[in-house]
This record gives sequence, C-alpha cells and structure tokens, in this order.
Amino acid sequence: MKKVLIGVSILLILIAFGFGYVKYKKYNVENAVLNYLITEESIPKEKIHTEPFIANMPGNENWMVKVEIEGDSKTYSYYLNKEGKIVLDSYIEDGDVTIIDKVMN
Repeated sequence: MKKVLIGVSILLILIAFGFGYVKYKKYNVENAVLNYLITEESIPKEKIHTEPFIANMPGNENWMVKVEIEGDSKTYSYYLNKEGKIVLDSYIEDGDVTIIDKVMN
C-alpha cells in the first residue's frame, strides 16, 4: 500500500511540474513580447491583446504569442529564439498567412 501511495505521489508531482513548466514558458514569452511592443514599438498596453499558445513546432518556436493590436487588421505571431531575442514569425491578414521570421530586437 505504501509503494502505491509513493508511486501515485511521484506521478502527481511530475504532472504538476509539467503543467508548471508549460505555464512558465507561455508566461515568459508573453511577457517578453509585451515588454518589447510597449518599450521598443511604443504601443500602449491598452491596445495590445496577447494570447500565448503552443505551436507544435520544434524548439523555442513551440512557445508563441498571438498578438492583436487595436486599429490593426493583422494578427501577429511572435516567439523567443535561443538567444532570447523576439522573433516575428508571421502575421495573418484577411485569412492570408505571411511568413516573416525576422528578429525584432
């Protein structure tokens, strides 16, 4: 009985770490992109709407942020590269996807 309880406890701890890791990665990318847009692009925070997501891509490209800016018809996707730089991956306008893959900072 004790071995089963220990096994279940370890499993629950591993699952909690997994969820925590995903939340951390999403928060980290979202925060970096938001700070970049506010400080470097001078966009007011109130006009920026972000949503972090998992892109099912390899490496750091897996953790992306969808950005919509009030008054702009485009929806942008950003990620952090290995060096911690913000990369504009692509944008969507009128249903058409345009791949950019440009380092922004």
